[in-house]
Amino acid sequence: MSLVVKDLFKQYGEKTVVDHISFSMEKPGVYALLGTNGAGKSTSIRMILGMLEKSGGEVTWNGGPLNFDTCNIGYLAEERGLYPKYTLLDQIRYFGELRGVTGKVLEDRIAYWAERLKVEEYLFPEKATEAEEQKKEAEGESKPARPVRKKKVKPKSADQLSKGNQQKIQFMIAMLSDPELLVLDEPFSGLDPVNTDILKEVVREQIAAGKYIIMSSHQMEVVEEFCTDITILHRSKAMVTGNLNDIKKNYGRVNLLLKVEQDVTDIIKKEGIEILSEKEYEYRLKVTGDEQGNRLLAALVEAKIPVVRFDLSELSLHEIFVREVGEEANEQ
Repeated sequence: MSLVVKDLFKQYGEKTVVDHISFSMEKPGVYALLGTNGAGKSTSIRMILGMLEKSGGEVTWNGGPLNFDTCNIGYLAEERGLYPKYTLLDQIRYFGELRGVTGKVLEDRIAYWAERLKVEEYLFPEKATEAEEQKKEAEGESKPARPVRKKKVKPKSADQLSKGNQQKIQFMIAMLSDPELLVLDEPFSGLDPVNTDILKEVVREQIAAGKYIIMSSHQMEVVEEFCTDITILHRSKAMVTGNLNDIKKNYGRVNLLLKVEQDVTDIIKKEGIEILSEKEYEYRLKVTGDEQGNRLLAALVEAKIPVVRFDLSELSLHEIFVREVGEEANEQ
């Protein structure tokens, strides 16, 4: 299987919002679309999925057109897409049936994802209440002398959930059809650290299962954790496209973390190296590459200064992103 996006562009009148972007996925994994607000990420995703008409270009899956008929697609939109006043369970069943998942298969998948994403209390509130009562009994809390008539627990609606829990419900809906192509637009937006970890683990499982995943995110550390290939968009254009490891190699190893047991500022400056920060003989340095870094190490050894740590590394994705899109990235 393969996904190919070729010369995709979109215009509104004379304004170009996506300017001839191209990329491909020849094997399962995670492809990242990065960019500042308004760079064209979400517009590109909608065109790829056929939800927005293209002004030009083509998108193919296994050599044919990509759409919801030719490929089993799961889509998590950046915007909240739940109906606020309808019960969550009814909505989930409705969206599952739209994707051709019905009957026992649907109910089993709902139950699985409810437990996996820790949202059972919102979908099955009566079961959650019974479980709480059983827990109290097991802990030895006394029962009332007379039976108490239980109040009927009302099903939860979307507007009763936090943004983070709404995000998890929408992620569940995206997973109901067991998609082969999963498109995640800002999947970790609005999630606290605990729920972020839950969703990260699910993404890892999908990667291990051989799924194709397109991810758009502002969180560079998350992208760096999962993605093998990226496109950085800026003002509708693709500034950088390709394998993340190859891109990093092109920039060279220019970050140096040095830890010693005494002040070596004079030696660092003598080598013409920029000091980014310093704390208790631990220095964050910017070098021009391996050669300058190794010269510094040789100078320290010659001066018989014990080196506790010498870590020469490539630019982070965040640093590459800022280099490519400039001050606008810092502002956003």
